[in-house]
Amino acid sequence: MVRHMFSNLLLLWSLSHDLYMTGLKYDEPKEQSWNNQNLHSVPLDLDVRLRRLDLSNNFIRQLHTLALPYLEQLDLSSNQLDLISEGAFENLARLEELNLSRNALNNNLGRNSKALQSISGLKSLDISMNGLSDDAVEVYLRKKSSLDQLKLTGNAMTRLSPNLFKESKSLRAITIDNNQISVIEKGTFEPLDQLEMLSLAQNNLAHICDFKLHQVKYLNLSQNSVEFFVTREDDHLYRLEILDLSHNKLIYFPIVPKMNRLRYLHLQNNMVGALNSEATMVSQANALYREMMRERTARKNNLHANWRLMPLIYIDLSYNHFRSFPLETLSHLLSLETLNFSYNCLQNITWNVRKNESGSHRQLFFPSLKYLDLQSNGLAYISPLFVNALTQIETLNLQDNSVQPCASTDQIKTSCTVFGQLKTLKHLNLKENNIKMLHPNTFQKTSLVSLNLARNSHMGMQEGSLEGVQKTLQSLIMSEINMSSSDLSLPCMPALTELNMSNNHLDMIPSSLSCSPLREIDIRNNHFVSLNHSLILALSVSLNVMYIGGNYFNCCDSKWLTKLHELKIKVPDVSNTVCFTSDENIVMTEYLKNPSENCLFHSKAQKIHAGTMIIIVLFVFVICTVSIIFIRKVCCTQTSLIV
Repeated sequence: MVRHMFSNLLLLWSLSHDLYMTGLKYDEPKEQSWNNQNLHSVPLDLDVRLRRLDLSNNFIRQLHTLALPYLEQLDLSSNQLDLISEGAFENLARLEELNLSRNALNNNLGRNSKALQSISGLKSLDISMNGLSDDAVEVYLRKKSSLDQLKLTGNAMTRLSPNLFKESKSLRAITIDNNQISVIEKGTFEPLDQLEMLSLAQNNLAHICDFKLHQVKYLNLSQNSVEFFVTREDDHLYRLEILDLSHNKLIYFPIVPKMNRLRYLHLQNNMVGALNSEATMVSQANALYREMMRERTARKNNLHANWRLMPLIYIDLSYNHFRSFPLETLSHLLSLETLNFSYNCLQNITWNVRKNESGSHRQLFFPSLKYLDLQSNGLAYISPLFVNALTQIETLNLQDNSVQPCASTDQIKTSCTVFGQLKTLKHLNLKENNIKMLHPNTFQKTSLVSLNLARNSHMGMQEGSLEGVQKTLQSLIMSEINMSSSDLSLPCMPALTELNMSNNHLDMIPSSLSCSPLREIDIRNNHFVSLNHSLILALSVSLNVMYIGGNYFNCCDSKWLTKLHELKIKVPDVSNTVCFTSDENIVMTEYLKNPSENCLFHSKAQKIHAGTMIIIVLFVFVICTVSIIFIRKVCCTQTSLIV
């Protein structure tokens, strides 16, 4: 006891001496990192004024007393720590954050846990990746009443019980990802009144039978084996805002709390929609609810009743098994702004809605939906009634489908899709749809800002196909559509700032683009030999970046390139671009070092070549003339001899 008091007095004297000698104040933040230094023990010469100490990624196996009274954050992660002396943390009165992840704390459980119990004010503890069982974690959490954040990722836990957190009721955030948890006993989390964030991702949970955590705002149950998520209908207000049920085995939509604040719902990579129809899925989900809650009351659509009250703004249903679009269920989400429905099995979106009393189809609406992703569904037809329901749509992604845009006169046809009704539409992606033809006025009445038509390899463009959007369009992508310059007809687009025409058969840029304030243009992998100098001069007023690789330019017809170089407009792939002369191919960067000399040499060579040809022709002409004269003389001589 006396020795312990003496050591503390000595420590205080040393601190006061340092203060006197250096004049430093203790409230000045100070940190030190010994990260990844191949240490086998804690350095002995640590500054006692440290507030943050990083000893991570070393080979420390044992931890003895640390005399760092001002330390607030200690990182000992990724060592080989398996033994902590009982008094190791006694002098760390201000320690709030302790990271012991990726060690071997499953050894020497008794001594190690006693060491941790001496830290009275700890707020954040990370003991992930230590091979800890349920009982071991329970021991480590004793006397942790001030704990606010806890991480237990990558241990060997299989079951959660109320005993686990009974001494840590101030917890606000708990992460228990990547364990083997299959059972959560009743009362485990309910007493934690301050709990806001709970992550149980990558475990073995199969069912959430009666969700009761009113206080939780963020719940992550992704990458389990959850088949259904059900909440008993009551009048309690649930604070849940984000629910992640992705990468599970859900067949039904979750039945969420009736009174909730849910705004983000992640259901991607499940089996929702695998049943034959939306009606079947809804009725079976409600039957499951009644069975689990043991209700014998009259039939009620609990799923839709709860969803109707849900203030959801985002839902991800990608990578599920939908063969039809769940119109009625999703139309209850009146606040929904973003819907990801990509990578499902839709072929058509038909208006499969119950009829009203008069026998006609009801018109539902998605009054807040702004972003809709339908990529990679195999869609060939979208009902005009569905298009009419998208009253506020701004972004529509239809990439990798088989959608054929209608001509303005084809609105009654069932083999194409009408886009002119989408007056609020700003961004449209029709990449990889095998579009055959863009008709005149295809996008008229929309407000398109960006349009992607790439990889429609057999697409034709009739004149006037961009009529109606030429004044609003800012980004146009037309790469990989096998188009030649004679096939391309573009109007004057005074708002266009980005144009991608790469991977085609073009040999000239349409002169109509001279009125566009282009900042970026991509003409890679075409058949360009030269570019119109006056057009490039006009574009250079606003141009920042130009991609030109994969063409075969004429070195000595490249005033346009010299101009780009002089104006310091970026040509990122110029070092990979080749131009030609009559004698050789030259990398553009080499040509640009001295373009006049290269072309001068080329001109001289041409003049020399021409002079040589003239001399040769004259020489041949003289030889021929002399030969003819000689032959005539010989012939005349022979004739005179015969006479």
